Amino acid sequence: MDILTILQIITSETTELTSTGTSEETFLTLAMKGGWVMLPIIILSIVAVYIFFERYFAIKKAQNIDMNFMNRIRDYIMDEKIDAAKSLCLSTNNPVARMIEKGISRLGRPLPDVSAAIENVGRLEVYKLEKGLPTLATVSGGAPMIGFLGTVIGMVQAFMEMSTSGNNIDVSQLSQGIYTALITTVAGLIVGIIAYFAYNTLVAKVEKVVNNLEAGTTEFMDLLNESV
Repeated sequence: MDILTILQIITSETTELTSTGTSEETFLTLAMKGGWVMLPIIILSIVAVYIFFERYFAIKKAQNIDMNFMNRIRDYIMDEKIDAAKSLCLSTNNPVARMIEKGISRLGRPLPDVSAAIENVGRLEVYKLEKGLPTLATVSGGAPMIGFLGTVIGMVQAFMEMSTSGNNIDVSQLSQGIYTALITTVAGLIVGIIAYFAYNTLVAKVEKVVNNLEAGTTEFMDLLNESV
């Protein structure tokens, strides 16, 4: 029996299994058939879901900016009510407010020093927003690789069984092994694709926050230049 004939039989057996058995399969039973390789894939999927929703709501909160905030800051600065402006920043839980508060605390120093202080706070705020994103990127690339590893291990085991069986090859068992091995690839790709889109969604939202921070910094520095 040559290898081409074996593969044709395996294909027919797998098709029969798909048409008769998979309708009753559940996600749990499919995951169990993937073997121990499914465990890290499931763990990575849980990590990815947690990071996405935790970062999504954190970034969304950072995007909520009171449109009158900078107008009130402008009024306080022009009226020389520095303490009132600082109190407004402290009472506003927002990255822009924390940056402006740092700038107000540096009033009286040269403008480049004020700008540098604001930029340092801005970098810290962006770092906080990006927390977890490298892990999510790792999941998007690592999950498919683990899935491929499971498939390769399954294929190696299947062909080892074929080599030790000689002419008494149990084709149904062999096709079932290959079918099981491919489950890890499917699972890894699903987790990787979802994590990839989740990562890019969060990156886009962080960029919007960065744009807001830059706009707030520019407006505040223009205000200081006007009041000098």
